Amino acid sequence: MKKVAVVGFGFMGMTHSLNIFKNQDLELVAIIDKDIESIEQKLKQPEGNFSTGEIDPDKIQKVNKYHSLTDCIDNEDFDAVHVCVHTDQHYQITKEALQAGKHVLLEKPFSLDINECRELIGLSHEKDLILMVAHVLRFMPPYLKLRSCIEKEEFGNLKFLSMTRFSGVPLWGQWVQKQSSYGSSGGALFDLLIHDIDYLNYLFGKPIQIQSKYLPGRLSVHDYISAWWDYPDFKVKVEGGNTFHSSFPFQAGFMAEFNKASILYSTNDPDYIQVSNHEENERIELDLEDGFYNEIDYFKECLVNNSKPEYCTPESALDSIALCYQHLT
Repeated sequence: MKKVAVVGFGFMGMTHSLNIFKNQDLELVAIIDKDIESIEQKLKQPEGNFSTGEIDPDKIQKVNKYHSLTDCIDNEDFDAVHVCVHTDQHYQITKEALQAGKHVLLEKPFSLDINECRELIGLSHEKDLILMVAHVLRFMPPYLKLRSCIEKEEFGNLKFLSMTRFSGVPLWGQWVQKQSSYGSSGGALFDLLIHDIDYLNYLFGKPIQIQSKYLPGRLSVHDYISAWWDYPDFKVKVEGGNTFHSSFPFQAGFMAEFNKASILYSTNDPDYIQVSNHEENERIELDLEDGFYNEIDYFKECLVNNSKPEYCTPESALDSIALCYQHLT
């Protein structure tokens, strides 16, 4: 078994911990959080804009807990770190882990500073360590289905694709503190819309041009984005943000027009994709695999095989950060 530690026990830290417990080849040996005294309360009142499952409190109680990564490294023997803290802490914690000889699965976004991203990639190569940025959309069943439809031309050639992602402004956990450090999280562009931006970059590469409009919110000057991406044979629209009130329900999805049919997916109907032509509308059931589990299992396979994450390289995550910045020019 590969031994791993989770840094940050908020919404994503709990999601990673849950799926580590599910994986028979992984052992969660440590949780690092500056407020470890509140872990039990967090389990009773999980945070986030949607549910990713519940953790058995008895399992969490058996895991060693530390206030800092430094203390954990000094006292535990483990293989990898799952970094699940806020964006403004990504660089320093990832750097410390790599310097200590630990493989790293880093929650998106990589870093808001492109030079920091490059430095971390260089450090991972220098130390011959695995560095992967957790862009989970690449592992989500509906988006795997969309990729298959495009690559296999199941409904003909793609003509138009619309990607949407909306959430209320986050007011839980450390997000409350981030209101006073305006811009430090990267706002909706780097924290929310980057899901779709990275997915598009993964599928198609860089567009010919990006035309973008954005509006400010409570976290940044770009908490709502509406953009058009131009490719030689089709266009893509990307829209979303978290300018709405905190209790606004999370919703994401896509609409794609092909030559022979159009397809629709929404988190409001998460188990199906709708396929429509001029005569009929069909609902196709999706594989119910968990994208978060798939992502962590893929990272585990990289650990077991001592192989770099070709399916989700840190270089591609850096490209996605650069593409985010293109929406602001």
